[in-house]
Amino acid sequence: MTNQIDTNSLLRVEDLKTWFPAKNNSLLPTEKKFVKAVDGVSFELKQGETFGLVGESGCGKTTIGKTILRLEKATAGKVLFEGKDVFSLNRQELKGFRQKTQMVFQDPYSSLDPRMTVEKIIQENMIIHKAYSKEEREARTEKLLEDVGLAGFHARRFPPELSGGQRQRVCIARALSLNPKMVVCDEPVSALDVSIQSQVLNLLMDLKNSYGLSYLFIAHGMAVVKHISDRIGVMYLGKMMEISPKSELYAQPLHPYTQALLSSIPIPEPGLKRERIILKGDVPSPLNPPTGCRFHTRCKFARPECRECEPCLREIAKDHFVACHLYDDAPEVKKTEQEENKE
Repeated sequence: MTNQIDTNSLLRVEDLKTWFPAKNNSLLPTEKKFVKAVDGVSFELKQGETFGLVGESGCGKTTIGKTILRLEKATAGKVLFEGKDVFSLNRQELKGFRQKTQMVFQDPYSSLDPRMTVEKIIQENMIIHKAYSKEEREARTEKLLEDVGLAGFHARRFPPELSGGQRQRVCIARALSLNPKMVVCDEPVSALDVSIQSQVLNLLMDLKNSYGLSYLFIAHGMAVVKHISDRIGVMYLGKMMEISPKSELYAQPLHPYTQALLSSIPIPEPGLKRERIILKGDVPSPLNPPTGCRFHTRCKFARPECRECEPCLREIAKDHFVACHLYDDAPEVKKTEQEENKE
């Protein structure tokens, strides 16, 4: 991917790798192997933007979110937040970074302490960071509950007394308690009823505007990321396959994998059908990924070079990047003099 630095960039991920050592169940010593959950991913999140990260389960989406927030240890690469290298922050700097970045997890039940009231859950971050006085914490808790669509009496409730949608609203309120600049949303609606999902998505969009947030929105449903994202990155087996503005991606997907994902979106009109692209075979193991393009084992357009040489992420149209040998002959977008000066 082009190493162009955008002055509006809040977060920049450069060639990020997160590998996990695999267990050796043999009694004999063998070569150490790694599960390559994230294997050289680059993208950026602009100020005030929602960047959707989408792909099949196990492609490394959640691992990217956790690595960015230093909840997982990176193997290689850089994460720059407001121009500072996240992996080189000392303890005091990391505490400041935690105030500016928060995460909303997939399962609202397991991410909340069932022994704490909603009020204590929301105020915990504020107490740890000594951000507000007691009176200010109480006033802020009341406002946050109101902003996420809960009533004041919910502050005295415990998580088991709430519905799934209410628990996720509490998680969102907790994430906003310190006025962060960026929130990583790890499939925040996948564990909710379909009737509640749209309500939570609309809530996140409203809060983004009122709180001036930037989202890294992780999901496996193309319809969900279309609703909330400004730009979208498509991942497969630890690699980024395509990055594009939302409108461009859904109008003209370039990568065969993206085309297959989009073909699975149902059309909400009786009688209308979309031509489904059925991917044959299973997703290869990240413990032993294929050589060349990770997707070539399931791609009907695979050529000999796809099996031998890994394609790089190239800008084929303005802000539209794709990693596919089908576009090797396509000219890259020429930068203006102003864009070249930013590098």
